[in-house]
Amino acid sequence: MIKIDVEHSILTAEGKKTLKVNEHFRENELICISGASGAGKTTLLRMIAGLVTPDRGMIEIGGQKVFDSVKKINISPQKRNVGFMFQDYALFPNMNVEKNIRFAQSGEKDPEWIHRLITTFGLENLRKQKVTQLSGGQKQRVALARALASKSRILLLDEPLSAVDNKIRRELQDEIVKAHQLLQSTTLLVSHDEDEINKMASSILYIEQGNSHLKSAGISFTE
Repeated sequence: MIKIDVEHSILTAEGKKTLKVNEHFRENELICISGASGAGKTTLLRMIAGLVTPDRGMIEIGGQKVFDSVKKINISPQKRNVGFMFQDYALFPNMNVEKNIRFAQSGEKDPEWIHRLITTFGLENLRKQKVTQLSGGQKQRVALARALASKSRILLLDEPLSAVDNKIRRELQDEIVKAHQLLQSTTLLVSHDEDEINKMASSILYIEQGNSHLKSAGISFTE
C-alpha cells in the first residue's frame, strides 16, 4: 500500500501552482494517472520514488514512512524498493540491451526472469546491441523491461508506451498487466490514452488544477 499526503509547488503553463495529493493506493492495484500536460503527473511519481522532495507532507510505502517533513524523514531512492521507468528512458549508453535490463536486479539474480522479459518485449535480436544504436520505440521497450526486472512491489511507469506503434502498444499493454499480476505490485502508470486507461486501470487518479481525485475503474486485480 502507498499512503501519500503531500503538497508541492509546480510551475505550469498558467503559472506557479500547488500540487496537493492525499490518497491511499491499495496493494495489487494498477492506477492510471490522467491529467493535462504540466498537471504534476510525473512529479507525483518522482516524489514517491524519492527523486523529488515534497515541500511538506508524508509518504508511506508498505507500512514504512519514506518521507515525513515534520519528522525529517527522507529515505533515499535506492532504499525505497521502487521500479521506475523514466519518460526519457535513462538507459546507460555504455551498456548493451541485456546489461541495461540486468542492472535493475540489485539483489538475488533471476536469469529466467530476464530472459522472459527480453523475449516478451521482442528484444532477442537486440540483446547485445548498445542502446545508442536503438530506435526510440526499442529504447522504450528496454526501459520498460528494466523497470519490471527489479521485481519491485511498487512500479512507477511514466508514459511507458508512447513511442511504440498501435499493434505493439496493445501487446505491451497486455504484458504490463500480466507482469503487474505476477509481481502482485502496486503499479502507477501515467497515460494520456483513454483507451489504454480504460483497458488497464483498476483505478484512475485524475489530477486537475493542482488537486487529485481517485476513482474506481471497475477492473479488479485482487481475489
